[in-house]
Amino acid sequence: MSKPEKKLVDYEREPVPLDARRGWLEMASVWAGIAACLAALMFGGVMGYHFTVYDAIIATALGYVISTTINICTGIIGFRTGLSTAFVSRYAFGNYGSIIIALVLAAGCYGWFAVQTGMFGATANASYQMLTGQPWSELGFIIIGGILMTLTAVIGYRAIAWLSKIAVPLMLILMAIGLGIVLQTHPWEELVASPPPGEPLPLGVGISIAAGTFMVGATIGPDIYRYARKTSHVIVAALLGFFTATVVIITIGAILSHAVGEWDLVKVMIGLGLGLPAMALLILAQWTTNDNNLYSAALALSNVFRSPKWPKWKLTVIAGALGIFLAAAGIYSAFLNWLMFLAYIIPGIGGVYIVDYVFNRDLYKWENFGELPVIRVAPIIAWIIGSVVGALTTPPPTGLGVITLTTIPALDALLVAAALQALFSGIGRKTAKS
Repeated sequence: MSKPEKKLVDYEREPVPLDARRGWLEMASVWAGIAACLAALMFGGVMGYHFTVYDAIIATALGYVISTTINICTGIIGFRTGLSTAFVSRYAFGNYGSIIIALVLAAGCYGWFAVQTGMFGATANASYQMLTGQPWSELGFIIIGGILMTLTAVIGYRAIAWLSKIAVPLMLILMAIGLGIVLQTHPWEELVASPPPGEPLPLGVGISIAAGTFMVGATIGPDIYRYARKTSHVIVAALLGFFTATVVIITIGAILSHAVGEWDLVKVMIGLGLGLPAMALLILAQWTTNDNNLYSAALALSNVFRSPKWPKWKLTVIAGALGIFLAAAGIYSAFLNWLMFLAYIIPGIGGVYIVDYVFNRDLYKWENFGELPVIRVAPIIAWIIGSVVGALTTPPPTGLGVITLTTIPALDALLVAAALQALFSGIGRKTAKS
């Protein structure tokens, strides 16, 4: 293997060896980079626009307590097996049953790459126009942004971690500067006492939105945590990167939005006189998140295209090129309903393999990998029923909206799938003993 090829080794089809494992701080920065995306910044703006400052903070924190708990559960499995989400799913769903799961995971992550690359191009061009008075090229921004995001995804975890270590502190500094400017003209007492600029929403709606926003990210935790050295590293990284950093970023965005009366955070930053920093914030936010979308998609596809002739870096390049093309064609706008559909299809996968790991921990060992059954029917049934329930609780047009459980469709799908898997596992144990 040549030196360039060694640098691209990312253990996509085998456990990450112990000497390649990383510490909690690095993984925390990776999760903070993933969470600090344009969608999260806009989410913070929406929270500040429709809620009081305190309600925005409470709703965000409670919502992320739910998704962080799931992230820790999936992450511990990733650490103990050393495998990606798609390869963990082989144990739960069977050697070839997992191909369906891998395709769903790839579609979700890859779809988000195309959407966010298109979103990046449109927003970057609009921001450039606000700064200079004239547009440059939305296509140009899409191509440049897509290439940068693909580059770090090709190299893999090491490049993603390196970028996050640089980008996350810069994003926090930029947002803190914006917060300082706002607090000079809007005293804290005035901010917390003022009503939301937009139409007020119930607190429960805010909690539901916050929990559902990153449920898919929680489900694919093994993609990052397979590099962990200890269980404690998973927990600390999740609490600092997945939870604390994300809640802080969203909270700052909510305060800025609440004070200025504008939900678009890029416009808020430009309005505060932070034009170039706002552009930097936009670029960093999308780069540190979208490379992970492509990274997880390529890891999933490695479970579909299993030949050594198709290493992860080749799958990443092909997927990145196609994603840039789709974003440039404007197809990202048509993907939104599809991505909302995936939001209740993917979480049930996590629910199934979390519960299956609890009941069948001895199965989840590398020495058993070559002897896995072709397909495990019960977990697939549990996942399908969980996804159907998610569709029933999701409002139209992407769902049917005929029942309400937790008010969080992604969580509904996960809990139902997990409960059914627990039931099936319990029945299986009783049958085996009799």
